[in-house]
Amino acid sequence: MAFVRKEVVEFALDGATRRAVEEQQGLIAAEPRNPRGYHQLGLLYRMQGKRDEALGLLLEAVRVDAAFAPGHAALAEMYAAGNDMGAARRHAERAAELGDSRARDMLARYESV
Repeated sequence: MAFVRKEVVEFALDGATRRAVEEQQGLIAAEPRNPRGYHQLGLLYRMQGKRDEALGLLLEAVRVDAAFAPGHAALAEMYAAGNDMGAARRHAERAAELGDSRARDMLARYESV
């Protein structure tokens, strides 16, 4: 019974994720100067384990809008996870300058361990 439930749930989640990816791709196509589509699609790819694609999309989000704090915060998290602490700190500080200190706070906790 648990196997069937697991298969059904995973299939439903895969479908929901696929629809969310398509929605963000549509947003990017309709509004290529809006960083939110790149950011959200990057987060979806990150959840799917597509690190390189996620990183590229998040970098595009902050290229499109250098003042997009959520993009810098997400990049800080990704770089920290990849052990690139210099890049993580740069993006965390930029996000904090823009009003989002959660990545800087995360790094402070991470570095104190």
